[in-house]
Amino acid sequence: MSPTAGDIRRSMEQNWNEYLSKYANLFSSDSVSGSSPPSVFVGSFGYPKVGVGPMVPPIHGDTSLLDAPERWLGRTLEEIVNFRLNLVRGVQKVSVTDPQGRYLESLQELAMSQNTPDSDLVFQKKTLPITSIDGESAPFGPIGEIKTAKFSNMSTNKSIEKSYYDRDLKAEDAIIMLYNSGVEISKIQKCLSIGMFGKKRKLVPTRWSITATDDAISKSLVSEVLDCQKIDSHLVFTHEHLGNVFSILLFPHRWIFEMEEAWHTESGQMGFGADSEDANGIDHYPSIAGAYFAAKLGVAEYLKQRQLQAGVLVLREIRPEYAVPVGVWQVREAVRAAMTKTPLAVDTLEQGLDAACRNMSVSKGEWLSKGTLLRMLKQKSISDYL
Repeated sequence: MSPTAGDIRRSMEQNWNEYLSKYANLFSSDSVSGSSPPSVFVGSFGYPKVGVGPMVPPIHGDTSLLDAPERWLGRTLEEIVNFRLNLVRGVQKVSVTDPQGRYLESLQELAMSQNTPDSDLVFQKKTLPITSIDGESAPFGPIGEIKTAKFSNMSTNKSIEKSYYDRDLKAEDAIIMLYNSGVEISKIQKCLSIGMFGKKRKLVPTRWSITATDDAISKSLVSEVLDCQKIDSHLVFTHEHLGNVFSILLFPHRWIFEMEEAWHTESGQMGFGADSEDANGIDHYPSIAGAYFAAKLGVAEYLKQRQLQAGVLVLREIRPEYAVPVGVWQVREAVRAAMTKTPLAVDTLEQGLDAACRNMSVSKGEWLSKGTLLRMLKQKSISDYL
């Protein structure tokens, strides 16, 4: 019997609780004073009235590393979890459709900040440890209901400020403009979440804003790639980190994209997920959720930079040592890292598949049986689809 989503979720929760008890520097306090990375978080529980607030560590100084996924590649799982457990999350219940008032304005100013502002939070009662995870956003530490929140010494990012005050700019256009100006994706995601973009503004739960940002950027990149010439070789890129093994195969074809995931459970069984698209894009929400758009973004960046388009297959094996999911950022950054390496060039699609599966415990036959792209290409010659 294949493992269910509930089985996998329970296993993740158990591992997360073990990390909390073993590594977390959790404290119970009715206040916290420190330097926010800066960071804001919008919850999804109780939607459309959700918990919204800053995340602040009990540390002063440059704390930016605690909420900067773009800088976590190469860090161990334990290091990343400890970064996150130092962040105390303050919350107030706010309606997502009415992002107004001084409290939200202060959080928007915090999200715009390009430094680590001094932050002082006072809670209604002592904080409690948080033990839930969602797999999309990175975890965090204790949580408390905010009584007062004060921020000072903020230095505003001018590009974000410009988008914030432009009420005629669509949210998607603001995302693309900021990305093209060099603003980190994680920063853009926070600003979208706290209701800073678009004509009719609203709050977006953090887990949704992460996927929405990756989706908007990857879609924009692919729209440009579609006008480029096709790649003329078969290339295999690989990368491993945090118990995740990635293989990316590019082959001569107009833009088509498939991502497949395989994961292990404690019972030794395997679970699989796969989603794909052609030049028209994906017509459903991916079964593998935000990981799909994160991987697509990393590959599309590579193709745009080289003014090429290609058929793309991304394989991700999630091994047991990935004990605690730390967010889909690690998919995006792993694929980005893979695409910076010198690829293995092979002569045929078959050789590319062999190379892509070489470092995985999942066989080529298993991958072939789960996706649709590979079966389609093997049934007919590639030239039939050009």
